[in-house]
Amino acid sequence: MVGKARRQRLHRPAPRLPDPAGPGPGPGCWNAPAGKDWDFSSSDIFSGLNIDPNTLVKKLDLDSRSIISSRTGLEEKPILSKKEKMKLRKERWLQKIESVKLAKQKQKAEAKRKATPVVGDMQPLMEALPELSDLTAGVRDRKPPKRHVKAKSEPVDFCLMKQAQKHRLLEQEVAWFHEVIANPTYKANPLMAISEHLSKRLRQEEEGIMQFSPDSGGCSLASSLQRAGCSERSSCRH
Repeated sequence: MVGKARRQRLHRPAPRLPDPAGPGPGPGCWNAPAGKDWDFSSSDIFSGLNIDPNTLVKKLDLDSRSIISSRTGLEEKPILSKKEKMKLRKERWLQKIESVKLAKQKQKAEAKRKATPVVGDMQPLMEALPELSDLTAGVRDRKPPKRHVKAKSEPVDFCLMKQAQKHRLLEQEVAWFHEVIANPTYKANPLMAISEHLSKRLRQEEEGIMQFSPDSGGCSLASSLQRAGCSERSSCRH
C-alpha cells in the first residue's frame, strides 16, 4: 500500500504598501511634543472631594428590613412525598379549571344580558306585578289539595292473597261457621238450609251479580240463614 502524500502548507504574508512620507504618527495616535506627555501616575483624582468616613459605615436594623428578607432561611420547608406533591398539583390544576369555567359562565351571562332588548319604562310593569310579600303570604295560606287515592280491590283467589288477607279470611270463615252452628234454622234441618244456600248461590253466579269479599258475608251460609230467619220472623209478625 502506498501512503497518502501530504502537501506542505506555506503561509504567504500580505503585501505591504510603500509609505512615501516616511515613518510618522498615524491617524488616531497621540501627537504631542516630546517631554510634554501627561503623567497620570502623579495626579490624584479625589483631591478636591471631601467625604466623611462616618457616612460610609451603615448598620442594618431588624425593623428596617422587610419581612421576607428576615424570614428567609429561618423556616424549613416541609418535605412532601411524591404522592402528596402530585395531589397538590392536581388540586391546583382543578382550581384553575374551575376558575376558567366560572369566567366562561360569567362571560355567557354577560353576553346574554347584553343581547336582551331593553324595554322602555319598567315602572308600569313593576306597579302591575304583585309584591313578593303578597305572593309568599298567598302560598302559605293555600292548602295543598287532597289526593284521592283509589282503594285497590282485594284479590278473590286465595293463592293471590297476602298473608294478612288470608288470616283475615280464615277468621271470618270461622266466625261464619260458629254462626251457622248456632243458627236455629240449621239446627232444625241442616240439609234443607245448606241446599237453599247452594241454590241461591248458583242463581247469583248465573245472573252475574255475586260479589265475593272476605270482609262481607253476602255469600256465606250464615248470612243466608240470617236472612231466612229474618224473613220468617217478618212473615210471622204480619
